[in-house]
Amino acid sequence: VGITEQNISLLKTGRVRGIRFTTLEKICEALKCQPGDILAYDADELPGG
Repeated sequence: VGITEQNISLLKTGRVRGIRFTTLEKICEALKCQPGDILAYDADELPGG
């Protein structure tokens, strides 16, 4: 996929603050999905939320 195992691990455990669109695109291409299939919005996770 072109993404390091370390970065995949960080994404899996939720220890990232953001993701590049190119990374998201690579993941979606590999999984044959849309971003909305793998992303979720949680207002409680936002700073000050």
